[in-house]
Parts: sequence; C-alpha cells; structure tokens
Amino acid sequence: MPLSKTENNKKIALVMLAIIACASVISFATTVFAQDSVQAANVAPQGTGLNKVIKRTENWNGRYDISPSQFIQNIGKSTGIYKMIHRQTDAERMAELEQEQAAELAAHTDPFAGTEVAGWKYLVMIAIGFLIVYLGAARGFEPLLLIPIGFGTILVNIPGAGMGDAPDGMLRIIYSAGVGNEFFPMLIFMGIGAMTDFGPLIANPKMALLGGAAQFGVFFTLFGVSVMNMLPSIDYTILQACAIAIIGGADGPTSIYVSGKLAPEMMAVIAVAAYSYMALVPMIQPPIMKALTTKKERLIHMDQLRPVGKTERVLFPLLLLVLAILLLPPAAPLIGMLAFGNFVKQSGVVDRLSKTMENELMNIVSILLSLGVGSQMTPEKIMNPNSVGIILLGLVAFCVATSGGVLMAKLMNVFLPAGKKINPLIGSAGVSAVPMAARVSNKVGQEFDPSNFLLMNAMGPNVSGVIGTAIAAGVFIATYGGL
Repeated sequence: MPLSKTENNKKIALVMLAIIACASVISFATTVFAQDSVQAANVAPQGTGLNKVIKRTENWNGRYDISPSQFIQNIGKSTGIYKMIHRQTDAERMAELEQEQAAELAAHTDPFAGTEVAGWKYLVMIAIGFLIVYLGAARGFEPLLLIPIGFGTILVNIPGAGMGDAPDGMLRIIYSAGVGNEFFPMLIFMGIGAMTDFGPLIANPKMALLGGAAQFGVFFTLFGVSVMNMLPSIDYTILQACAIAIIGGADGPTSIYVSGKLAPEMMAVIAVAAYSYMALVPMIQPPIMKALTTKKERLIHMDQLRPVGKTERVLFPLLLLVLAILLLPPAAPLIGMLAFGNFVKQSGVVDRLSKTMENELMNIVSILLSLGVGSQMTPEKIMNPNSVGIILLGLVAFCVATSGGVLMAKLMNVFLPAGKKINPLIGSAGVSAVPMAARVSNKVGQEFDPSNFLLMNAMGPNVSGVIGTAIAAGVFIATYGGL
C-alpha cells in the first residue's frame, strides 16, 4: 500500500531531525574536546569551564582531536585488516613498544601511594563496606557480587590487618593475580558466553540496532565528563572519562576491564557504580520507558520469533569472532572469550566444559573478582570529589543508554509496515544487563496488557547490548590505550 504524502513528510522530517541532532553532537564534541596546538599553547591547564584543558591532552597537538574524519581514520588503522596488510616500520614498532611499556608502567603505578589518611576515614570505609553487604544481602542488589565486594572493603580497611598490603596481603595477591590485569574479566566473559542464548538476536537481527543505540549513553558520558570538569574540585583525565563512560553499558566485567586498562586508580568505584546500577535496573528504567512511550505504543504485540537451528547457533559465535579479528582487534579479547564460551555451549560436544564455565568456574571467579574490587575501596581512592562525580555520571550514562534504545525503537517504527511494529519498551533492554533488562521490558509491557509477552523479543537487544558494550570498550582502548 503506497504511503500518503503526510506519512512521507513525517518520515522526511524525522530523518532531518536525526541528521541535525548528529551534526549538533559532532559540532559540540569538536568544540569541547579539540585541544590543538594553538589551544595548548594559549590555555593553561588551570583554565576554567570549557577552556579547562583535560589532563593528559595538553600535548595532543591535534593528533587525538575528536573530528569525524580523524576518528574514522584512527579506527580504520586499528582494524585487523589494516594491520595484516600494513607492514610496520622500525620507527612504528619502537613507538608501539614505548606506548605498551608506558601503559604497563601506568597500570602498575599507584597514584595514591604515600598519601596520608586520617584514621577515622578507615572507619567510614568499613561502614560503607557493611552498607554494601546490607544492600546485597537484605535488599537483593546483585548479592553474588556486592556481598564479596563489601567484605573486601571491610577487610582491606582494618588497620593493622595488612590484607591489602603488597606483596603478601591476601587481597593484594587476588588483585594482582586477576583484577589488575584482564584475567578475571576474561574468564567472566567466557562464562557469560556459556550462559547466553543468542537465538533471539539471530532470529531478528535488526534488534542489534537497539543494542547499538543504547551505547549512545556510553559516548554521551564523555560530554558529561567535560561538564563535570568545569567544577573547580573535579579533574578527570580523558582515560578516566572513557572508563567512567562504560558504566552506561551496565556491564560490570567490561567496566572493570576498561578501567583496568585506562584508569586502574578508579576501578573500585567504577565497578561498584556499574554493579549497583545493574541491580537498580527495575527501579531506574520503568519511569524512563513510560515517559518516552505512549499507551498505544506499549500495547503493541510482536510476532513470535522464528525457531533458530543449531547450525545458525554454532556459526554465530564464529562469525562474531571473525568480525572482531578483522574490524576491531582491541575488542577481540572480550568478544573472543564470549564467542568461545558460547561456541562450547552451542556445539553440544563438550557439555562438561560448558557446565563448568557457567557454574563452578563462573562462581569462583566472581568471588575472587569481587573481593579484588573491594580491596581497592580505600579512603584515598573513594573519599574524594572525583569518586562522587563517577556515581553521578554513571547514573546519567545509564539513563541516556535506556533512552537511546527506546527512541531508536520509535524511529524504526516510522519505517516499519503496519503489523511489524516494534514495541518501544524492548529498546530499554539494549543495555547489557542480561537478562534483567529484558525482564523489566516484559514486566512493564504486562502492566498495560497481561497477555503481551515481550521477554523473548527483548532478549535480542539485550544480548546485542553485551556485544555493543564490548565494541565500545574496544573503541576506547584502540583510541586512547597508548596515551
């Protein structure tokens, strides 16, 4: 049936608004983050407002300015295809080695070493540890993670116990063994892969757009960091900004992975914020979902997903891995372990390995990872304005990510025929809090129509959000990992 002139005009207007919005964001980004040689020469690091030079960007000389063309060029040079074709010169190999050594040194250097801490602050941190335990045990906020984080916080702050002291403190050993590097997050992603069913995404691939749209919250937070830096007592580096932004993906292991790579000094508060907001999904998302949708949209029924064959399920993780290898190698560690765990599950020939990954190994690593994160909850790292800013920015990132998924679903409905519309409520599941976000989408939908079952349709954007957050992490590491 041909579209009416009014419907055509409506679509054109929406597309034009989207283009204008993107152009505005790009223009603002260039203004906020561009720190070329002229600015670096004329603006002192002690500047104020948007003229305040972000730490670690003073000597960029335009190399890392955020412009569309330069960004695409840098990403292109980080792809596996480019690295396979392009032969490094001796100078490039030397520069890469120096960057790796500098990053390794930064990761193992404690910027708070030697900081004097008043005794009462340890008591405050112990109280915070008990509060975290209470939230996990009594309030049900991610108890599998928050309870060991809380106990790690308590134990590391006991004066004279030395559990966090190098090199032999128990918590310090746990942190050094797998939290301060990528080991534990990789194992967690392997377990997530073994627990995840990508069938809903395979059955309806366009749901990946909703998972991608939810990542807008991650990139939007970079602007939020620049706004926070306008305050005199807040001073984030660009590396810390990237680590904070990943909170918007609502993925704890990815947040720990990125902060360990770019801002290890902020890992503890970033991890706690990420897991806390994951636990608060049922409280944070419904008001946003209802505010951005109409009653008519919430009542949309979606078709049952088609059955997905075993061949498709087995090939999907392999295809995902190949794309990561060719297009974004920095994301390959996370996506590779996710694909490995999922392939082991879907192949069906090594059930013992699959069950170990999603049960015993997952539980053991979760305990150690959480204790290691708790070991970083010390006064000098937590009791400062920057940490408070992380909590606020994380909330903003999560809210924007939820809104991005819902609004993308509404935009897709403009182009979809009648009878094939998407219920915008499932767009909120684009964050990677699996499967909680999908359950929330289903629950809100049933509040308005008890016969409307959205769970399986919501799982599509939900699992794509896991992949999307890993890709966003790869982009940040590829762009700023060498600074």
